[in-house]
Amino acid sequence: MRRYTTLLIVAFLLVVVVVTGSQQLAGSGHVEDGVAMRQLTVYTTLPAEHVAELAAAYEKKSRVRVTFVPLAGNDLIERASKGDPTVALVLADAPTLEELTRRGKFLPYVSEQTDAVPEHFKQAEGAWTGVWYDPIVFAMNSDYLRTLKVVPDTWSALAQSDARVGMTDFVAADAASNLLYSLISQFGEVQAYAVLRDLHPHVVQYTKYLSNPVRQVGMGEADVAVAVASETMRYVADGYPIRIVYPADGTAYSLGGAGILAAAGEGDRQAAGDFIDYLLSDDAQTALQSHGFYFLTTNPMALAYRQFAGKNIVLFQEKPAFSEAQKKAFLDRWVKYIRFSQ
Repeated sequence: MRRYTTLLIVAFLLVVVVVTGSQQLAGSGHVEDGVAMRQLTVYTTLPAEHVAELAAAYEKKSRVRVTFVPLAGNDLIERASKGDPTVALVLADAPTLEELTRRGKFLPYVSEQTDAVPEHFKQAEGAWTGVWYDPIVFAMNSDYLRTLKVVPDTWSALAQSDARVGMTDFVAADAASNLLYSLISQFGEVQAYAVLRDLHPHVVQYTKYLSNPVRQVGMGEADVAVAVASETMRYVADGYPIRIVYPADGTAYSLGGAGILAAAGEGDRQAAGDFIDYLLSDDAQTALQSHGFYFLTTNPMALAYRQFAGKNIVLFQEKPAFSEAQKKAFLDRWVKYIRFSQ
């Protein structure tokens, strides 16, 4: 009897050991489930639909939950200037980043990824780094292209051509007005307005949305669209008969970048730096493009950059540096003497 009792005790202990070990092994595969996910709060001027895809993809990849706070440029500048330690990063357009740099609100950040970015896409001391850019291109109808002996691949050539042109009203969108300011900054007022004046009779419609000129070309309602590359690439990906021509004498572009706020805590600074590196990666490009958002990476080390057919695109080097009063005057002049001229 004593022998059976001993055997029962040993068997019971073995069962306890096996059950305990199984629970530990089962739990070992899900350790992360019990660990609080790191939170990263980001102020941004980007559209909500763009950042939502980035947040979801990055959380899945790194187990860091990114909370974007969409704000208009001026509102973002004022809130970031207050120094909230719970907000670590700004992902915004270049003018917003430049103003925060002037206010001394960024902590310089340099990594292998940011170091590879060309100088004209980032702040010299590393206060912020551009992650994507969106140039203005000539989106040409494929059938129209086949009728040409010489492709109008400069601003003057397009203005002197017989093409039906679609473009966005300079007053309707920031990317459109940036083209006006960039042409003036690069070529001077006289030449810039001369090109726009020659172009005006060929314009089928000044649209209110950036996508509509590209749609017009895709549907054969216009021959050429002066349009942002991101919208053009979206229509190309959807199978529309459109070819992209990059202006040989240079073009304007919008730049988006990221900077780490100096008021952020140490742990958040590291997380913010990791997120900047992610934004420069092919993973970020894949996340955006899989949902129809096409922006050109500034990182020449990325596969997306090396596969980009227009990587030698000529960009205007003279950045618009005009006051709000000057910009308003430029727009007023265009509206009065070109847009609604008799």
